[in-house]
Amino acid sequence: MSVLNRLQPYFSALRFLTILPVPEAWCGGQESFRKSPDWYPLVGLTIGLSAALFDLLMRLLLPLPAASVMVLIFLIAITGALHMDGLADSADAFFSSRGRERMLEIMKDSCAGPMGVTAIVLVLLLKLSLLTALPQQLRFEVLVLMPLCGRCSISLLSYRLPYARPEGGTAAFTNDTAGSGRVLVALLVLTVGSLALLGGAKGLLVIVATIATSVFLGGYCLKKIGGYTGDTLGACCELVDLVPLLVVVVLARVGGWA
Repeated sequence: MSVLNRLQPYFSALRFLTILPVPEAWCGGQESFRKSPDWYPLVGLTIGLSAALFDLLMRLLLPLPAASVMVLIFLIAITGALHMDGLADSADAFFSSRGRERMLEIMKDSCAGPMGVTAIVLVLLLKLSLLTALPQQLRFEVLVLMPLCGRCSISLLSYRLPYARPEGGTAAFTNDTAGSGRVLVALLVLTVGSLALLGGAKGLLVIVATIATSVFLGGYCLKKIGGYTGDTLGACCELVDLVPLLVVVVLARVGGWA
């Protein structure tokens, strides 16, 4: 089997999760698409490296606050706002005070309600404020880790939880091939990436916080709707993106660099 054939699930994942012009011939068929969730962490790494390099360029041209806004726009644009849409739909559903079936119906509505808009604004404001507060010597590393951690959470949740819709949906395929291999790949990429970029203590804290946040959000989804949907995976991805930012900024504030 050629290298390109082995990488077909990765290219399929890249085509699904981003707007990058990946040739269809590189993606393989339906089987590659079904296996693509196993490669989400590496897609996250690809997005993170792209964002970090884009940020380097922006900081040459713009002051720090403007560069931070531009990199957030880049992160939203490269995914086609896929996960932001999930965040909005999940917020509208979970904070509607309705039953499980009605929450699942609300998530299908393409229009964002007040809670969805509020969630997007608050998450973006938090990301922007944390980006501007980041120690500059670790800005590149944290920007790489943000999408990586978020996509690792998708792999962990789609393995740990059942799919919530009995009739299937956009993300139902992620449950078809979920196995221990998916978790091992996610944990390996998360561990190697965090330790290589941030070093021992800080990297370990990011790993633990990413797993703990994913487990907490997964438990919340399980309680609310009995599993996950494509929207909740997107919401969890956006929230777990915040983990490296929060860990590094908090450590900097409390003097945890020694």
